[in-house]
Amino acid sequence: MRNIPVYPNAADAKDALNMNALVLAFIGDALMTLCVRTDAALGSARKSGALQKETAGIVNARAQAAAAAEILPFLGEDERAVYMRARNGKTKNTAKNAAVSEYRNATGLEAVIGFLYVTGKSARIEELFSARSSF
Repeated sequence: MRNIPVYPNAADAKDALNMNALVLAFIGDALMTLCVRTDAALGSARKSGALQKETAGIVNARAQAAAAAEILPFLGEDERAVYMRARNGKTKNTAKNAAVSEYRNATGLEAVIGFLYVTGKSARIEELFSARSSF
């Protein structure tokens, strides 16, 4: 991921920690999708259908679960707490092409990204994904 937008009304970390973890995941999912699609579009002259196929392989539960496994050791205390709350959150949704465990781990990752975004820590998002070539 590159060029991660900065949220102009950054919340205090304490306030963000009190947010519903699945709401943070909702935000994180949107941000990850936006960044991956933007990078793909700016780096290619392909049409939208081809870009959709390319990015769908990156922003999906299986790929996000793999990314979560890689960055988990680098999470701080607050980030890990958000990850665990989201991963263990009650949701009726499931991924079409992923195991339940992959879906939950992906949700945890999305929540961490959402948490960092709403607290204005875009540089930390970039730091966590700097080793990942697929984001």
